[in-house]
Amino acid sequence: MKELIIKGEYEEGALQQAKNCLKDAEHFLLMADNHKGYGMPIGGVAVYKDKISPAGVGFDIACGNKAVKLDIKYEDIKDSLSDLADSIFSILSFGVGLSNDEKVEHPLFDDTAWNINFHRNNPEIKNIAQKQLGTIGSGNHYVDIFKDEEDFVWIGVHFGSRGLGHKTASHFMQLAGNNLNIMDEKPHLLDINTVEGQEYITAMNLAGRYAYAGRDWVCLRVAKILQGNITKEVHNHHNFAWLENHNGVDYWVVRKGATPAFPGQEGFVGGSMGDNAVIVKGIDGEESKNLFYSTVHGAGRVMSRTQAAGKFKGWGDKRKRVSEGLVNFDEVKSMLIEKGIHLRGGGADEAPQVYKRLNEVLDYHKDTIKILHTLTPLVVCMAGNEFDPYKD
Repeated sequence: MKELIIKGEYEEGALQQAKNCLKDAEHFLLMADNHKGYGMPIGGVAVYKDKISPAGVGFDIACGNKAVKLDIKYEDIKDSLSDLADSIFSILSFGVGLSNDEKVEHPLFDDTAWNINFHRNNPEIKNIAQKQLGTIGSGNHYVDIFKDEEDFVWIGVHFGSRGLGHKTASHFMQLAGNNLNIMDEKPHLLDINTVEGQEYITAMNLAGRYAYAGRDWVCLRVAKILQGNITKEVHNHHNFAWLENHNGVDYWVVRKGATPAFPGQEGFVGGSMGDNAVIVKGIDGEESKNLFYSTVHGAGRVMSRTQAAGKFKGWGDKRKRVSEGLVNFDEVKSMLIEKGIHLRGGGADEAPQVYKRLNEVLDYHKDTIKILHTLTPLVVCMAGNEFDPYKD
């Protein structure tokens, strides 16, 4: 029996997309951070038998979060936070289509997955991926510095597989029958027992390993800037498809903007540039099972980028604002300064008022996760207010 489960309040556009997906899915679940996405809502979980949805996974394959705890405390860095923010923002690559200024060697590029037809027919993708490994991109992707309840310093990062994921997704979405302008189109599926389905799974997993490698590198590089050693890691995808067994049945579980939360599994969930983040752990129970052991990936938007920042035309240096948005970003920056948060980059489309409050979102999931740590932001580094083709 098909089932739609909704946690918390829902956005009407997200609900309609969920119902659209449920036409083909066995089950569909909306997390409390839900909002409208491309074909499938963000904060959505679609459960399929023998099928997989490239559009459900989305353009930013393996977008995810990583948090690491360091062996240094707030006291060690509190007087140099501004300089550290400057260093992180200048050394790492924030923005669209950038290459990493530091060449990153990784065994990933010797992986046999590069031999599938898709990559053999598009050899330039591997070259782009090599140049972009360790870049953060734009949109809602970030590198943050936090402190926990005991004043230990944490690094938190959020980004995905960059151009590799976007080009992979675009190819297989079209192969499945979707247009790339998929906002209100039902995500089409690939049968996992076909050559195309198996190629997508191989390419998706490669993009997943690539995203993991990028987040690993960034966390290590920032730890070096902070002169600290990593003592704990929490790492999750939230745009991905997993083959999982639930109640004795094998399913392909597509999570788009949703974090796996199996019993004992830890996850890092961010809020906004002015809000706390958390480390959570999945707990067992009937509700957890009903949600296919899934939880939120963030706070969830309540305002579109255009509503927040206004309308723009053009690209790069020629990009100009043609209408005002609802958010006064100068006031946002003043508020962050008052809270002691050192912001580099960012824009009105990522302001705190664009998001729900994370604690309210998490409260809807209190019976499925346990909060282990609350992380207070000290430094937030993001790209500026620019168009991001690698859609999250």
